[in-house]
Amino acid sequence: MKAEQIKEIALEALDDLKGKDALTIDVREMTDMTDYMVICTGTSNRHVKSLADHVALELKKKGCPASSIEGDDAAAEWVLVDFGDVVVHVMLPDTRDFYDLERLWSVPAA
Repeated sequence: MKAEQIKEIALEALDDLKGKDALTIDVREMTDMTDYMVICTGTSNRHVKSLADHVALELKKKGCPASSIEGDDAAAEWVLVDFGDVVVHVMLPDTRDFYDLERLWSVPAA
């Protein structure tokens, strides 16, 4: 499955469960590790975990299982779901503000 398809399915899955402020960052020119980062906010630890689980399930149904899921424990402040070409980050609001991945990945390499 192409990265663009994975990204769109992930965004739809996040929207299904009312994820907040979902956005995509195209990092193809900045790293070889992945093509896109999808970032979304959940309203509680349970919501963060549910959003990440739903993304993983929806893509698995389409034949694209996650290669790794990190942070899906009881705390679930930040869950990362890795699909290779697309990495999905689901975070609590304070965690998202603190790490500010949008700013971090918007600064071109020197």
